[in-house]
Amino acid sequence: MQRLTFPVFPAGLPQLEPELLARLNHHHEQLINLVAVQPDGFLPFDQWMHHTLYAPDIGYYSGGSTKFGSQLPIGDFTTAPELTPIFGHTLAQQALQIFDQGVPLQILEFGAGSGALAEAVLGYFAQLGHAVQYQILEISPSLRHRQQQRLASFGDQVSWLEGLPSAFEGVVLANELLDAMPTHIVRRDAELTLHEVGISLADTQADQRLQSPFQWTMRPLQDTQLAELAEARLPQIPNYQSELNLQAESWVRSLGDWLARGAVLLFDYGFPQHEYYHAQRSEGTLMCHFRHHAHGEALILPGLQDLTAHVDFTAMADSAVEAGLDVLGYTSQARFLLNCGITQLLDQPPSDSSNTIALATWNHTMGAVQKLLSEAEMGELFKVLALGKEVDPPLIGFLQGDRRDRL
Repeated sequence: MQRLTFPVFPAGLPQLEPELLARLNHHHEQLINLVAVQPDGFLPFDQWMHHTLYAPDIGYYSGGSTKFGSQLPIGDFTTAPELTPIFGHTLAQQALQIFDQGVPLQILEFGAGSGALAEAVLGYFAQLGHAVQYQILEISPSLRHRQQQRLASFGDQVSWLEGLPSAFEGVVLANELLDAMPTHIVRRDAELTLHEVGISLADTQADQRLQSPFQWTMRPLQDTQLAELAEARLPQIPNYQSELNLQAESWVRSLGDWLARGAVLLFDYGFPQHEYYHAQRSEGTLMCHFRHHAHGEALILPGLQDLTAHVDFTAMADSAVEAGLDVLGYTSQARFLLNCGITQLLDQPPSDSSNTIALATWNHTMGAVQKLLSEAEMGELFKVLALGKEVDPPLIGFLQGDRRDRL
């Protein structure tokens, strides 16, 4: 194995409260034991990501801290549904077109976060007089509890699944799901030989509060499938590193097994493959989020911070085709929302300028919509991929600006 060095967390990390510091120390103990029992002391990065995000005792998403929110110190990041209900109302317009084709009034959301998207979509359909059945598959116990509290007023319209359905007809929603699936990291060395990047124990364990007892290492790539994909996708550039998310590709292929009829709308940040593995993106796309501070050091704050990697949308589309699904559209989030009529859903500014509460609400909504649409914010970085079975195109969200030809 060869040790790698990467930048550590920059100066200015918020001070940890005693409770979080105690949890961090506990996480370190559990992960040290996990790494120590691995063959050659090497833990592949996808397993590190799985444990630090989803393990029952130490996982970021299995813990009770608040992940979503715009105010410090209660959240680490803000998603589109958290910004404004208008996002969910606009998405409902696309779902309505699919339902108008005779698809049952059912929605299945994967990873529903705080429940903000479900609340907005259900509220919008309630105004139209449609009683949509809304199912949620959520692996985080703490987030499921938050969802149940938030969506209690919708009664038996909402239900939670313990696993994948055997068959489903309706609309499937996944907002920022694929980016959080554990990914492999691969790297070419100076001689262009492919290696897998993982974690081993540092030579000396940390003795300061925010140091990590772990270090980056790499070993020659052993998995045949991973090696074939890496050879085909990574450019022939010395010391080039990137991610291959086999789990996300497998999840998309699984849609073909249980989606009997309907459409899948995937919202996430990412690129088509020729941009994902661009020569200038030589350190990959791995990002960490802690209290609205984004950085690239995944070995610090395990279990306390979010880990994500951008989505290779070409790989997702290819996996869908392999599973017998149709690729119905691919475009930017901004273009999708505009196509679905987000500007028509906006209220007019209050006529009475002295109504400060109404004016403040309107200004907040307009600011949130601007963030959803702006190329400098979420409008261009986030993409929408639509997959389906027995659904007639074109979908309204892709009438203009469809980029399937770039995948």
